[in-house]
Parts: sequence; structure tokens; C-alpha cells
Amino acid sequence: MNERYSRQILFAEIGAAGQEKLTRCRVLIVGCGALGAAHAEMLARAGVGFTRIVDRDFVEFSNLQRQTLFSESDARDRLPKAIAAKNRLAQINSEIEIEAIVADVNYSNVENLVKDCDLILDGTDNFQTRYLMNDACVKHNKIWIYGAAVSSYGATMTIRPFESPCLRCIFEEMPGAGSAPTCDTAGVIQPIINSVSAIQTTEALKILTGNFDELHKSLMQIDVWRNDWRKIKLGKPNADCQTCGQKNYEYLAADAQNFSAVLCGRNAVQISPSKPSQLNLPTLAEKLKILGDVKQNEYLVRLIVGEYELTVFTDARAVIRGTDDVATARSVYAKYVGV
Repeated sequence: MNERYSRQILFAEIGAAGQEKLTRCRVLIVGCGALGAAHAEMLARAGVGFTRIVDRDFVEFSNLQRQTLFSESDARDRLPKAIAAKNRLAQINSEIEIEAIVADVNYSNVENLVKDCDLILDGTDNFQTRYLMNDACVKHNKIWIYGAAVSSYGATMTIRPFESPCLRCIFEEMPGAGSAPTCDTAGVIQPIINSVSAIQTTEALKILTGNFDELHKSLMQIDVWRNDWRKIKLGKPNADCQTCGQKNYEYLAADAQNFSAVLCGRNAVQISPSKPSQLNLPTLAEKLKILGDVKQNEYLVRLIVGEYELTVFTDARAVIRGTDDVATARSVYAKYVGV
């Protein structure tokens, strides 16, 4: 094992044998915003052999305060976060493999994304995707680590299907729209991101090196501003749980999907097609040029028209900026994309 990992190997709980295991592991990170970027960097520096990063969004200047893998040039070029993360991680550790996927994680792709990975790390910012991940991971018996952070508060829980409670055992129903604070309403500071990611990633290292007895086995809640740390011990899985008890994977069904999402802190809405699609971006850009200011790279086309900014990806997803009203965003999407 090379000098790069020598200090980590000196940590007895990992050692040379654990380091060798890490080089053979495959991890999926869903979402590469603040938490996901922190996860990805720590795993890369730790020498995890393969990391798949999936994210639907692109880098903006407002991300730079807390999303540590990205630079001003990434924001200027509006690079997709997964691509920008892969570029930066290649500079950090050229010995590992990073797969970057620019896509929205939904019912049509989530099972393929999780099934060949050893572990899934939550870097998302919404419960719709988390409940979807929970269904997919329980169905395929994959360990996943929930994490969330907003304001100065964060929470995390390690989910081992059929051995520990799943997300739905603890939170039986998805929180209602507007019922929880978001970075749009409460802001967020970077220390809570680093704190939650440190716990999630440490749990990942324990699992990947076989140290299951050292897992914290709790719903851990932290408020770094108020100096409040709590651990709620977890019991057994709930036999009546719709997901892990009854094996009713309703979030994997197409009719359970919400194909629009208000984006945290962005005055923007994401619209996704109900069926997977593939756009020819040069053709789309040419069509839109007569309507307004169009910019294009190999990953997306951006149109500024009137009060709206429309960013369209190759999978036919679009982020409509300038509104947080889903109906308005759908109308803009239909008008300019028309698929």
C-alpha cells in the first residue's frame, strides 16, 4: 500500500487489511451539493476504489459558500455538479475511479444505480428522493446512510435493511410540503455540513472495512450553533412498516412520482419528463436562439427569455429560474421545450 494512505493505515481500526478493502469498494453518492461534495472528497482521500456521483444540477455562485469541491470557474461555466466534482476529485486522487452521472434520481433509474454498489450515501436535499432511495435500498438489501442539514441543524441515521429500522420505520409518512425549514427559509452554514458529512462518512468507513460493531446505531441530531448533540437509540425494524415490513415499494412506482420540485433557495423549479428522454442539445439551442439569449455546453442549454432562465439538460430535465410556482414552471417548460 502506497505512502498516500500511510496515516490512515496507522489507525488500527482500519489498518492495511481495511485499506485493501476500501480499494475494492463501490459507493454511490446521491446528490453532490453541500453534503455530497463533502462525502465525495473524504471518500476520495480515503482511497475508496470506485465512487458513482449522481446529481441533476449545475454549479452556481451561491453554492460556493458551502459546496467545497467547486470553484468560481465551475460556476461561470455552469458545469453540472457531478462533472465538476469528478474533475476536482481527479486532481485529488488519480488512483481511484469516479463515475459522474448528470441525471435526476427517480423511479426509472434508482434501482440500476444502487444495485451494483456496496453502500449508498445520501447527499440529497429533499424527502421525495430519500423515500425513493429507501425503497430501492431495502428492496436490494443495500446499506444506506441518511443525512440532512439546514441552518445550523443536521441529522443522520445508518440504515441496514432488515437489521435496523429503515427511514419509513422512523418517519412513516413523508413530511408535507412547507412543513420543514429549507435553506431557502432558514439558510445554512458550512460547519453543520462538515459535521453531518463527517459522521456519515465515518459510518461508511466502518461499514466498508467491516467494523459493524462500531456503528452508532441511532438517529443522531446535531445543532452546532446551540451546542446540542443528541442520539436517539434505534430499536428493531417495524414489522408493520410499508417498506421493510410489508415490502410495499410504492415510491418505486411511476404513479407515485412527482415530476416537479421546487429547488431549495433558488427561486426555481425543476421539471422532469414522465418518461426518460434524450435531447439533441445543438438542435434545441438552434431552435431557441430566436427567442432570447442562448448559451450551450456539452451538458446543457440555457435560455434567458423575459423574467425566466430556462436550463435544459440532455435527459430533457429543465430548471426554470424566476419562479417557485410549479404551474408557471410547467407552462414555461411546455412553451419552450415542448416534450
